[in-house]
Amino acid sequence: MKPHAIGRTLGIGLRVAGRIIGQHAAAGAQTAASAPAQQPSAGPVIQSRATGQAAGQVTRGVARGMGGFLRPFRRVGGILWLEVTGVFFFLFVLVFGMALWRTRPSHLVGPYDKAFLASSALLLVFLYLGVSSFWRARRK
Repeated sequence: MKPHAIGRTLGIGLRVAGRIIGQHAAAGAQTAASAPAQQPSAGPVIQSRATGQAAGQVTRGVARGMGGFLRPFRRVGGILWLEVTGVFFFLFVLVFGMALWRTRPSHLVGPYDKAFLASSALLLVFLYLGVSSFWRARRK
């Protein structure tokens, strides 16, 4: 399907859905307005409550419809988020790997041993986070 066809289809669908929601809201407001008031002094309160309930039902219907429409994108978005996060963690692995290489000692004695140990610990942490992020993305 071509991109302009997808956009046209989505546009038509949204216009039709908007028209249907508008009709349902108008019908709900008419039924609420035509209902007889039980007490003459509480008429505006009952009418505003019924209008509010109709608006709430319309809002819930729209939210449920949009949730159904966005459900496939939520899965893809989650996978994409995990992969981008994994790449971000691997950038830190690259930085700490270069620091580890720069401070490599022949043995752990001297002024660079603390920097070497800190770089190696941070490299391992970010390597774990990057690998686990891609692992979770693959399992989804």
